[in-house]
Amino acid sequence: MVEAQPWRRGSNPRLESSTDLLLDIPTTPTADDRNAAPFLSPNLLTAAIIASWYFSNIGVLLLNKYLLSYYGFRYPIFLTMLHMLGCAFYSYFAINWLQILPLQQISSRKQFFKILALSAIFCFSVVCGNTSLRYLPVSFNQAIGATTPFFTAIFAFVITCKRESAEVYLALLPVVLGIVLASNSEPLFHLFGFVVCVGSTAGRALKSVVQGILLSSESEKLHSMNLLLHMAPMAALILLPVTLYVEGNVAAVTLEKATTDPFIVFLLIGNVTVAYLVNLTNFMVTKHTSALTLQVLGNAKAAVAAIVSILIFRNPVTIMGMTGFFITVMGVVIYSEAKRRSKATPH
Repeated sequence: MVEAQPWRRGSNPRLESSTDLLLDIPTTPTADDRNAAPFLSPNLLTAAIIASWYFSNIGVLLLNKYLLSYYGFRYPIFLTMLHMLGCAFYSYFAINWLQILPLQQISSRKQFFKILALSAIFCFSVVCGNTSLRYLPVSFNQAIGATTPFFTAIFAFVITCKRESAEVYLALLPVVLGIVLASNSEPLFHLFGFVVCVGSTAGRALKSVVQGILLSSESEKLHSMNLLLHMAPMAALILLPVTLYVEGNVAAVTLEKATTDPFIVFLLIGNVTVAYLVNLTNFMVTKHTSALTLQVLGNAKAAVAAIVSILIFRNPVTIMGMTGFFITVMGVVIYSEAKRRSKATPH
């Protein structure tokens, strides 16, 4: 759902890392903080959080795929709206009742419209991602999603004129090459599914860049969970007329389906809950490790999700397709390392 993109400080001072500047995620906790859970050692606690992050990320992908492709729930926009409503409810409960972090209010009308703009981009990205799962296997979906750095670099250059080093741009070549190989050899390739999946990936990259521009002032810093709290209901309101226009009276259809098959209620509630856990565990992994660790784990997550989906859904794969996916993931790893060296080099 809400994926913190690993932007870092570059040559343009206005465009900072979304994890450093915009989301204000706490640093790795001290020993006193970690002793708050005496029944777990610090290493076990961190391992449990990372495992939860993996299970929730892969779980929401598999649940979405099952609902949209195998169970027959053909309403990706409505499903996304349910995700937004669930994230709004769980975020309010976590912040206001459990008080896992202080509540941050929207401070001005200007900030409200900035968050509204981000919500619109966020809606586009998530709806496209969920729609693509109707037509593409999870493995191919994850391969395309791994090209996010490519689109991020393009948008950063076009919108903010932010230039990277030649090494960073060269590292993007295997990312694109791998997708070309995987696309040409994908047995279940679907043109519309491919287009909307690319749109989802581009939308995710655009959100990270625009977020760096719109919420760059010190007074507009928002923690990732507070940003989700404000964005989720806005996104649900944006999606409501869209789902009514495109998917019809889907709420009545879902209620009617629930009367004959109560299992769909369990599926939808579980899907919405896991979708929120993606955001919660995303925050917790960064808190207990670092944003860089989250990026590395994210690279490995795409490969794990692809393998698990192949084992569960038995979608056919080719050697060339898996080679392309491997090249893409390795390209992302090389890109991350090139970015790290670029930041460490004095300008």
